[in-house]
Amino acid sequence: MLKKAIAYCKASYEELAYKTTWPTSKELGHSAVVVLSASIIIALVVFIMDQCFQFIMENVYPH
Repeated sequence: MLKKAIAYCKASYEELAYKTTWPTSKELGHSAVVVLSASIIIALVVFIMDQCFQFIMENVYPH
């Protein structure tokens, strides 16, 4: 059991160290901008939907 765990750890390290391609700084920056932009757009859409539902509910069920 211990040998299997050690072999797994070694294989994982070798894959991360030698077989994995990591993004460049430019690619990472571009991806961060895309994620940030998408997050802001989704937040705005949810905010607008929330305001619309609030307006509808206040008119359907007045205080």
